[in-house]
Amino acid sequence: MKISYREALKRGLREVLINEKNSFLIGEDVGAYGGTYAVSQDFLKEFGAEKIMDAPLSEVGFTGLGIGAALGGLKPIVEIMTVNFSLLALDQIINSAAFMRYMSGGQITIPLVIRMTTGGGRQLAAQHSNSFEGWLAHIPGLKILVPATVEDARHMLRFAVNDPNPVLIFEHAMLFNIKDECDEAVKDFNPYNATVRRTGKALTLISYGGMLPKCLQAVEEIYDAKTEIEVIDLRCLRPLDEKTIFQSIAKTHHVLIVDEGWKSGSLSAEISARIMECCFSDLDFPVQRLCRKEVPMPYAKHMEEAAIPQVKDIVRKLQEMLYEV
Repeated sequence: MKISYREALKRGLREVLINEKNSFLIGEDVGAYGGTYAVSQDFLKEFGAEKIMDAPLSEVGFTGLGIGAALGGLKPIVEIMTVNFSLLALDQIINSAAFMRYMSGGQITIPLVIRMTTGGGRQLAAQHSNSFEGWLAHIPGLKILVPATVEDARHMLRFAVNDPNPVLIFEHAMLFNIKDECDEAVKDFNPYNATVRRTGKALTLISYGGMLPKCLQAVEEIYDAKTEIEVIDLRCLRPLDEKTIFQSIAKTHHVLIVDEGWKSGSLSAEISARIMECCFSDLDFPVQRLCRKEVPMPYAKHMEEAAIPQVKDIVRKLQEMLYEV
């Protein structure tokens, strides 16, 4: 049976709230309103105000509350409405949550999960359409998960909530309505491992989150026996699964990284650097990247589409690389 990405998130959240007695959800509009994206719809009625807490418009405040609760032995799930608003809570996320376990010599754990919506494509302009997950992947002490499929959306939270470290989950806004099959009892689930979504030997295509469906569509459009492209879904940005990436490049010798973040100082830059450091002799062609244009996100639909990598852009870049090969 197919379910939506939104429904998958809802089922995963509900499972955690039922099975983890010390868990609770806190954020703006998560209770009476049912969540900005309806992920916690009807949860206030089902679980009550002790488990579902509507917070005031103060990300620094309720994120700090979540950190304090984690220090006290609870398992808080903090929902920040969009990644853009996480900037208001960076002091709490970095200086408190990320560093506390290290600064205490491992005596303190922070079993905190922060969920937030990321990405553009909804005509919400420069202050509500960003992709800052690459920024936060820079910080030691944090773990960064990016579910790109319905099944990952269903299961990542229950995995993250039992991690002794703070885990940030980035849910791309343009994925909420996609539908796919979902195994409710998936075995050997480990979101910290990247996964190969499509095998091939001509080129390695690396992506994550909202860009993954576009990459898969692009590969489908140009597929033939001579263009067997391997598609890697990173799933986790920190820690980065280098092994899966390097093994693929050793086979294909060509790599394209598609990242919705800006190119300058991006996650794609980090991946490219690691490939050059560790896989230089395996490459037959320079590492290529396709990223968001280096501008604040435009509001107009045609300009927004031009700013974000689209299927046609990925197809064009793949064809250029394969032609050069």
